[in-house]
Amino acid sequence: WTLDAEGTMTISGTGAMKDYYTNDSPATQKKENVKKVVIEDDVTSIGNYAFDSCSNLASIEIPEGVTNIGVFAFYNCGGLTSIEIPEAVKSIGKGAFAECGGLTSLEIPSGVTSIGDHTFYGCSSLTSIEIPSNVTSIGDYAFQSCTGLTSINISEGVTSIGNGAFSDCSSLTDITIPSSVTSIGAFAFQDCTGLTSITIPKSVT
Repeated sequence: WTLDAEGTMTISGTGAMKDYYTNDSPATQKKENVKKVVIEDDVTSIGNYAFDSCSNLASIEIPEGVTNIGVFAFYNCGGLTSIEIPEAVKSIGKGAFAECGGLTSLEIPSGVTSIGDHTFYGCSSLTSIEIPSNVTSIGDYAFQSCTGLTSINISEGVTSIGNGAFSDCSSLTDITIPSSVTSIGAFAFQDCTGLTSITIPKSVT
């Protein structure tokens, strides 16, 4: 991990990035100065808490070979407005983009099979998101407090929606839940004050 005078941190090496804890990664230790991140081609995963609270981080280049984004990897990176996740990514960890309040656009790769707990919690600038067809579960509080979210496309294949998954999504006006869903968790749509229409299929038990 090297940081230049302009605030660009370059991460080189081969294979999986090491996992870290809160305030423990090389990026987080210099979080005030990190403005851009370049991950080189031979890195295959982004570790836990890798960029935790790097609030001045405005852009990141993730190589095509990355298959996993760790838990809370980009937690509280409020300066990020967009991020391109490679198609090879199969797993996005719990809270990976939580509290990324500046994030306005993000496309979840088609190979992702589940949206973890708190993954997009507090992403208040996200206005719409599409859940890929391979996703089978939406975790607890996955989109809680995404107050700018006006629409969401839940594709056929999702079987469960977790506790508080869309709670406090006050701009959400309507939602159709696909017939593949069999369970909706407690408080899933609590305080969705803009919600005027919701379709719940007979498959929900």
